[in-house]
Amino acid sequence: MTLSNNDFVYIRDLVRERAAIILEAGKEYLVEARLLPLARDEGLSSVAELIAQLRAQSFNGRHYKVVEAMTTNETSFFRDLHPFEALRKIVLPELLAKRAAERTLNLWCGAASSGQEPYTIALILREHFPTLLSWTVRFVATDISREMLVRSRAGRYGQHEVNRGLPAPLLVKYFQKQGMEWQLKEDIRRMIDFRELNLAETWPSLPPVDLIFLRNVMIYFNVDTKKAILGKVRRLLKPDGYLFLGGAETTMNLDESFERVQLDKTSCYRLRNR
Repeated sequence: MTLSNNDFVYIRDLVRERAAIILEAGKEYLVEARLLPLARDEGLSSVAELIAQLRAQSFNGRHYKVVEAMTTNETSFFRDLHPFEALRKIVLPELLAKRAAERTLNLWCGAASSGQEPYTIALILREHFPTLLSWTVRFVATDISREMLVRSRAGRYGQHEVNRGLPAPLLVKYFQKQGMEWQLKEDIRRMIDFRELNLAETWPSLPPVDLIFLRNVMIYFNVDTKKAILGKVRRLLKPDGYLFLGGAETTMNLDESFERVQLDKTSCYRLRNR
């Protein structure tokens, strides 16, 4: 069944209001594809019937499920590789040298999805920087999706997911086979504090952060939301900290407080010297 224009507009406005995600015209097929399984789970025969019920109710858990279904959760271990190579070879050695006296490191991954990106960072920390075992390392990872946070905290992945980018030696060393899935060992899972956060809304109090990964999420927001998010990042990031964005994302023409820095085969952003 083809989604009506009125129903598409309703979902578009709901998702924009609650998650600041922009659904452009022509995405009706995407709405239909993502909401049909939810409609069936709710015992309904169609997406149109689901939307009719949403219209008749004030915002509740069903509305939240719809917003959650419309978020994109594409991710993988060591995605795009080069940012993680720069992290291992350049960024972390520099930060560890600068923080040697205080022996404290704060990290934040702002679009955790199902956890592969923050766990990739955790594996790099554990595998290549054993000195951090005696440091205070605060690692927060956030996402808007409660379902994704449950998955992230469990740290369980199917064979296809561990085959996407995860080196075999790390799989053998840091994962345990659990039936048809692989689960990260508990000491790695304990490294990260997974929390719910809507980037477009008010952020909770966080300590100043040395390293921020905010990759492949701002592409879904409009210009005003991007500017607002970068403004909050600017206030959170330490003066000598690093911000990593996705390959199709930039601070250019959004927030001139940041400057792009080339690191080997990738780039990231730092605060300009004032």
